[in-house]
Amino acid sequence: MSEAPDITTAWRQLLEGTPGTRQGDFLVVEAAHAQPRLRALYPFPTHGTLHFLLVTPPPWPESDGDRLPFIVCGGPPYKIYTPGYGELLGETATPGEAAALVVDHLPADAGLPAEGQGVQ
Repeated sequence: MSEAPDITTAWRQLLEGTPGTRQGDFLVVEAAHAQPRLRALYPFPTHGTLHFLLVTPPPWPESDGDRLPFIVCGGPPYKIYTPGYGELLGETATPGEAAALVVDHLPADAGLPAEGQGVQ
C-alpha cells in the first residue's frame, strides 16, 4: 500500500475511504479533521490508532516520525497517549473530545502551517 504524497491527499483518502490506502476509524478521522491544527499534520492510521506526523511523505526520519500524541480508536473510551504509549494523557467519551485533547497536548509549533501554506 502506498502512502499519500502530501497532507491534503492523506486526509482526502481517509475521509473518502479510497481503496488501496490506509483506513482508520472514520468517526475519529472526521473529528480530527475538524481540528485545524490536526488537519495541518499528516494523518497516519495504523494498528487501531490515529497518529499525526510532522513530515511527509514517507520514509520518515525516526526523530520526526512519531513525537506527537495519538488516539487509540475503537472507543468509547478513546485513549490519548504520548508517543510510544509513554503516558496516558486521558480517556474521552467521543472522538471529538479525543481530537481536542490531542490538540491540547501538541507542542506549540505543531500543526501550524508554514508561511505561505494555509490550513485546508
